Amino acid sequence: MYYLSLLCLCATLMLTTGCGDDDANFNPNQAASGNCTFEGDWLIPSASIFDGGPGCDGIPSIDAPVFVSLNEATYLEEDDLLLAIDNGGGNVKLYAHNVLDWHEIINDQTADKSLAIVYCPLTGTGIGWDRMVDGEPTTFGVSGLLYNTNIIPYDRKTGSNWSQQQMQCVNGVRAGERPVTTNLLEVRWSDAKVLFPDAIVTSDRTGFSRNYTAYPYGDYRTNDDNIIFPVANDDDRLNNKERVLGVIEGEEAKAYRFESFTSNRFTMIEDEFAGRQLVVVGSRSPEMMNIFDRQQADGTVLDLTLATTGGTNVLTDQEGNVWNILGLAVSGPRTGEKLASPTAMMGYWFSWGAFYPGLEIYGE
Repeated sequence: MYYLSLLCLCATLMLTTGCGDDDANFNPNQAASGNCTFEGDWLIPSASIFDGGPGCDGIPSIDAPVFVSLNEATYLEEDDLLLAIDNGGGNVKLYAHNVLDWHEIINDQTADKSLAIVYCPLTGTGIGWDRMVDGEPTTFGVSGLLYNTNIIPYDRKTGSNWSQQQMQCVNGVRAGERPVTTNLLEVRWSDAKVLFPDAIVTSDRTGFSRNYTAYPYGDYRTNDDNIIFPVANDDDRLNNKERVLGVIEGEEAKAYRFESFTSNRFTMIEDEFAGRQLVVVGSRSPEMMNIFDRQQADGTVLDLTLATTGGTNVLTDQEGNVWNILGLAVSGPRTGEKLASPTAMMGYWFSWGAFYPGLEIYGE
């Protein structure tokens, strides 16, 4: 309970007073904090790194997540957001923002991968990172540091620090490396129950004393003027808190908006970015977007078109495969395979403008 009170107090102070003062600045020469080490050179400007307040592991990751059926997840409301992943064989796992808002990292194991689900509530960005290091799984923790108001996780095997939205290790023995990513589909609870009725979802029985029906950052999600920590670049082309799908290729990124899709059915955008032929499938109701690469790992270029079967099955191709919104082939010669995808995740517009100044917005 002490930590819960402390976290709420820190969140309240940040939301009401801002964090532009010197006390929030990170000192690159400061001693290690808990399990974290901050020594050595940084690949990002140290003056732009901020101490979020709770300290290393002060926001505790969940390292042994518990999942329940959808009927048991009574702490969720219809509009709540979750991150969906195929757990093998068409089984779906859902990670609720309600839990991630308080923990930011869930170290988990899917059917074929050791993954860290890394989520930053201040930028609204969530993605899966491979936890394997030198053939062994590690876990990721919350360092308590922020860059462009975005989470800097650390891996517990080497103590290296990573920038989530820059998709790069920025300090430590792994500096310069990029994480192996798994995209997650952001979906509202009302839609998840219809589209993935047999899914399992993170339980609110986490082993920590938190109120998962309460959002810890006040009006942050909806107030465009409420950005807690400084960011390097202010891009006013869109509203700060508009949720867009950002696609990352090296040092470049591109954004896709829900406005590009019809309101009541899935439609498809064909696009090219960084030399890749891409297909973006999206809808405003249900509100979700996902992105896939036409070229597969075996070199085959698929002629992806909209499927007519409805539900979560959204694409078909010249080979006769049918693919669902998570990129899984549910029928055809590639049944059980997954579509190749560029690294992508949903996030608040202001954060994409901060990390990738001048990035292209599809259709603008």
